[in-house]
Amino acid sequence: MADNEIASGEIDEWAAALAEQESFASSEAEATKADIFKPLAGDLPPSSNRDIDMILDIPVQITVELGRTKLPIKGLLELAPGSVVELDGIAGEPMDVYVNNCLIAKGEVVVVNDRFGIRITDVVTPSERIRKLNR
Repeated sequence: MADNEIASGEIDEWAAALAEQESFASSEAEATKADIFKPLAGDLPPSSNRDIDMILDIPVQITVELGRTKLPIKGLLELAPGSVVELDGIAGEPMDVYVNNCLIAKGEVVVVNDRFGIRITDVVTPSERIRKLNR
């Protein structure tokens, strides 16, 4: 009988250890989920701000596209001062704003102190940008 008592005692210990392990694994999984799916907060941790600061001085090329057209070489050679090239953009239509050849916004042309600029009217969401990359 003593052997049975030891065997059942060992079984109880194993069952307790397995239960403790499962409890630890599930709490660890919950903690990992919490770390991965943290809600986005307005304030970034100080280390994140430093990471972003590292890239703030990297220059990017911004291009505003009024429209496009195709022209045969003969038509190109006939261009002279005063020639008008018709573009596919419609007057008053928002212009496309590209950063490093990636569409990021749309806007309207403005003139400030005899210089052209663009007033951003719509920003392309990251999901829309990803969708366009998949095409």
